Amino acid sequence: MAIYATAKAHQLGATVIALSDSNGYIDDPEGIKLDTVKRLKEVERRRIKDYLEYHPKATYKDGCDGIWSIPCDIALPCATQNELDGKAAQTLVKNGCKAVAEGANMPSTPEAVEVFQKNKVLFGPAKAANAGGVATSGLEMSQNGMKLSWPFEEVDQRLQGIMKNIYLKATEAARDYVNNPDDLVAGANIAGFLKVAEAMLAQGIIY
Repeated sequence: MAIYATAKAHQLGATVIALSDSNGYIDDPEGIKLDTVKRLKEVERRRIKDYLEYHPKATYKDGCDGIWSIPCDIALPCATQNELDGKAAQTLVKNGCKAVAEGANMPSTPEAVEVFQKNKVLFGPAKAANAGGVATSGLEMSQNGMKLSWPFEEVDQRLQGIMKNIYLKATEAARDYVNNPDDLVAGANIAGFLKVAEAMLAQGIIY
């Protein structure tokens, strides 16, 4: 997941400075070279520390927790559940992180989420920010059902529309029900509940 989050960040003009695998993390202040990472991880099936063979100015450290100590504007936890705890969240806030978007299933602990919200860090919860995978599966099913094959650009454009709509629905729900459009945690929860409830009513289920 982190590879494709990096690719999208690069596409949008961001500079990604750190990546990790299950052994440790690399820090490349000049910006991660995605072609090297893809070759190492997707082709040669090697560890992230081998990145230094090709880019010796980067640094590597064992263990993954330290990656959250690197100053950044945006953090994208994309690995496993509970990888980002309250202490790591405090460090991100201290170092000036402005936004966190989850790219895995609940990678931030409840304590971390509380820290982000308390310090007004824009936080995109997994149920919203990580919805792209399921959405793309839906687009694949649509193609199969219509016996079509869309090019990458069209799939990506449709996915962007889906993700923008998710964001708008979450901010609208947060504004209407908790009077805070920046509370994407509450907004995503409420918008998800409303979608299910409306579908149940449409099927004739009365409450």
